[in-house]
Amino acid sequence: MGDLITGEAVVVDLRTAKFATRAVAFALDTLVQLVALLIAIVIVVLSTSDTALRAALLLSMSVLVLIGYPTTIETLTRGRSLGKLAMGLRVVRQDGGAIRFRHALVRALGGFFVDFWALGLGGVIALFVSLFSPQGKRVGDYLAGTLVIRERVSNQSVPPLEMPPMMAAWAASLDLTALPEELVLAARQFLARYTELGHTTQWTLGTAIADDLGAALRSPREQHVHPYPYISAVLAERRRRASGAEQFGQ
Repeated sequence: MGDLITGEAVVVDLRTAKFATRAVAFALDTLVQLVALLIAIVIVVLSTSDTALRAALLLSMSVLVLIGYPTTIETLTRGRSLGKLAMGLRVVRQDGGAIRFRHALVRALGGFFVDFWALGLGGVIALFVSLFSPQGKRVGDYLAGTLVIRERVSNQSVPPLEMPPMMAAWAASLDLTALPEELVLAARQFLARYTELGHTTQWTLGTAIADDLGAALRSPREQHVHPYPYISAVLAERRRRASGAEQFGQ
């Protein structure tokens, strides 16, 4: 398990990705990269007969695919490559926040030069380091200050989201577009573990997460409202809108 630290410095357990799941995600990303490299090689071979120029272009293409691809896609998607998206994984900062360009670039450079390709012996270094890491980190994660977590939580461990009737109208008026994904993840984890927590922790942790949600939504929780129904209302409304958008798309 990893730790997510909320804005109130309260720690929430995160489900760090297992090695097998990360390996499958890596294999999917590698497949995408190999296809891209193959296409690039064909284009270069057909476009010029100059040996030196071919070598320079192929080197540039290799760097672009092996470093540029993970850096770009993880920056634009806030931590999801195609492989991670397929496996329900995400790269986050050590404090649980969304990664930025510099984190993605350092991870990609670490992956290219140490974990997998240049010195990584095809992934042997990454395998060795991650097996001895409590959070399954590879060298690139240590250098970037990141970790890979599982976003998908088993349906058996998450209670059904129900909209508190007295908060339905309020929730319907919210602008949910500003909600950070990492905060939504913390809220889901809190609801999933609510019954396992002591009463003091339920209130302290719930209040911290509800206050963070209120700040992001610009609609703070009123003092007489318990944190649990406040958080439930936000997540239930978010799910309702997502379900409606999917039905509309169909």
